[in-house]
Amino acid sequence: MVREALAGSRRDLTAMPLGRAVFLIAIPMILEMIAESIFAVVDIFWVSMLGADAIAAVGLTESLMTIVYAGAMGLSIGVGAVVSRRTGAKDPAGASRAAVQAVVIGVGVSIVVGSLGTLAGPRLLALMGASPAVQAIGSGYTRTIFAGSASVILLFLINAAFRGAGDAALTMRTLWLANGINIVLGPVFIFGLGPAPRLGVTGAAVATTIGRGIGVLYQLHNLRRGRGRLSMPRSEMRIDLETLKTILRISRSAMLQMFIGMTSWVGLVRILSTFGSAALAGYTVAIRVVLFALLPAFGLGNAAATLVGQNLGAGNPARAEQAVWRAAFYNFVFLGSVGLCLLIAGNGIVRLFTSEADVVAAGGRCLRIVAIGFPLYAYGMVVSQAFNGAGDTRTPTWINFGCFWLGEIPAAYLLARVLGMGPTGAYISITLAFSAVALASVTIFRRGRWKLVKV
Repeated sequence: MVREALAGSRRDLTAMPLGRAVFLIAIPMILEMIAESIFAVVDIFWVSMLGADAIAAVGLTESLMTIVYAGAMGLSIGVGAVVSRRTGAKDPAGASRAAVQAVVIGVGVSIVVGSLGTLAGPRLLALMGASPAVQAIGSGYTRTIFAGSASVILLFLINAAFRGAGDAALTMRTLWLANGINIVLGPVFIFGLGPAPRLGVTGAAVATTIGRGIGVLYQLHNLRRGRGRLSMPRSEMRIDLETLKTILRISRSAMLQMFIGMTSWVGLVRILSTFGSAALAGYTVAIRVVLFALLPAFGLGNAAATLVGQNLGAGNPARAEQAVWRAAFYNFVFLGSVGLCLLIAGNGIVRLFTSEADVVAAGGRCLRIVAIGFPLYAYGMVVSQAFNGAGDTRTPTWINFGCFWLGEIPAAYLLARVLGMGPTGAYISITLAFSAVALASVTIFRRGRWKLVKV
């Protein structure tokens, strides 16, 4: 089964035993997310050698990019929901048409985002509270990241189409290729190894853009050749208004959902930036480590979303629900174990990235506080993705709005600034908000209204 999962199974995920279906699609999705998490950690490892200001520049830019990620992830939810329903309904031509519309949307959005971000990048850093030193060292990084945003957006959207069709092994190979290139080129451009120029923190952005760009070319090559369950023949390379409208209808709420969740991180960074570069650098390192732990769990969530969409398309909502609880339990076991490791070794993990004592102290404290909620996050992550896989993007949007905007940000400000807890107060607000998301998601999911959503 491992060989079949990694090679890319062509079997019908709606007809085989449920445990095997979860396994076949989850393994490559988890490995895909591991590739992304390895990149996040390796990238900040090299940048951390340039000092706290360089780390802070990356952290602030990543916070700005969360808005782009929110839009791309929201659109990818709509793409994945439509492709998975068409695949479950045994309509491969409809699934392929949806994949083509994903490329059309990605190109259009990339032109707008890339142009605006490249022109306004340094000003955005200043708005985020960056010190003059951080602005000076980070402006090139910010401009380059935004200029290459097309690689981020298209990577998200096309991989969502592959996942919806059940081509999880193809999305895995895409991210391993893109991030592998990025990991190799990162130190080359940061430190100027060999004939490459020494670009400092900007070199990390150059490596990221090149790696992800090559990943997108690999995706398009596979779509044109039809090597997976999806293809992009010349006859389908056109705008299909009905499919486009369906994707955008589902994506509207999904983009707002992601925007709410992602901008909550921006709000946290804005609060933390008032406590100096050391606090911000510690938080940046800690959150990269947390992502390293959580991204494989997102793989299980993506697997649940695909199985929900395909089984609803096949007219089997009971099996769709069973798939969610099975994936959530697996996630609980995994994240519970990881959370325990972070609780025990928080400071030691941060010390791998920096030797500055105040940064280690801040990052270690953040890791331990956030890890307390990992068992609850496990269920919340899978169930939230299950709503999206069903096309019910409104429910998790309202949950995010209540828990993040009305809960997390006010709580972070109250604890950190008003009650004088400093950065620790902001860390506590993260744990409270994500735990609340999990409890609300599971409660509403049990009511079963998501089974009635039409896509």
